[in-house]
Amino acid sequence: MDFTTLTIDVLKLLSIAGSYGIGIILLTIIVRLAMWPLGLSQQRSMRQMQMLQPKMKAIQDRYKSDPQKMQQKMMEFYKEHKFNPMAGCFPLLIQMPIFILLYSTLMSPQFIQMAGDSQFLFINRLDATMKTSAGVSNDGVFGVSKYDSFMTGKTAKVYFTDSEEPETVKITKPNRAVEVQGELNPGKAPADFKISLDNLNLPFSKLDKIEKAEVQITDIQTKESEMLNFDRKEGLLISSIPTKEVKAAFHWDVLALVILFMITMVLSQKAMMSMNKNMQQDPAQAAMQKSMNTFMPLMLGFTFVIIPIPAGVLLYLISSNIFQVIQTIIINKQLEAEEKHKEAKIDDDDVNNAKKINLKE
Repeated sequence: MDFTTLTIDVLKLLSIAGSYGIGIILLTIIVRLAMWPLGLSQQRSMRQMQMLQPKMKAIQDRYKSDPQKMQQKMMEFYKEHKFNPMAGCFPLLIQMPIFILLYSTLMSPQFIQMAGDSQFLFINRLDATMKTSAGVSNDGVFGVSKYDSFMTGKTAKVYFTDSEEPETVKITKPNRAVEVQGELNPGKAPADFKISLDNLNLPFSKLDKIEKAEVQITDIQTKESEMLNFDRKEGLLISSIPTKEVKAAFHWDVLALVILFMITMVLSQKAMMSMNKNMQQDPAQAAMQKSMNTFMPLMLGFTFVIIPIPAGVLLYLISSNIFQVIQTIIINKQLEAEEKHKEAKIDDDDVNNAKKINLKE
């Protein structure tokens, strides 16, 4: 099963009024809602660990000279309190494949071709990175840079020698189907493209009958697309188009998204830290946690400045961070209510036991 295509189909369904930005946000919400029980389990485990931290620290201090004995006592302690120290990690491990799927989908050639030029709020293009080149599609001239790479559309309109009507044929692996012949020389020489007939999803008997084809070619760097006419020649489809040189442009809207990502990540971490404000913490551990909460958003933000991340991916990350803040607040209140209920029940049991003792006396 092609999970990327499936995810793109879901995005199409969720894109209200044709807005793929809304589709990305709704898909993020659906995924995070589906993982809500895992988030609850993770926060409950973290809360329990914080409550048990002083006792765990006492065991570590007492048996620090005997690591083997310390490990044995810690295992006994976990068993006694029915606590699994790895429970908080399981939700993160399960979330990783989902994140990778969404990330790869939003960066896939299929999504770029389908919705790359979509606008949303202040975002000009969902496929734009912070610094990219821009070209004008379908103007008969390819705006390229020297080391650009290309992809085809998902289908080609193929003409056969024994038929006047073209047939729409699926192209296998669109991101690898087309190759540039020779070197690109922007503005000085046309770009020559070739496509092997093996990339067309056709029976072998029909390959020899191909006369020509119309294929959409997209520059992965500039996102410019041109519909080219390919002629059959020696088992290949060959086409040529004039070129012009394009220069990279800086996208301030993508920089704004990176800043929003860092802000929402800080808020998410503060929401998680608020769970522990009323609990005892080791000073060294608290200081380390505070440093990490400051360092991680800055490090990731700097990484996104260097590594090209499409605006659509940043929109997903921001939406996920905002959802995490809301989820943390709601679950935290739920856990506090559970603890108050337990404390009230214990107090009632103590009162009832005292009454029974008094009656016996």
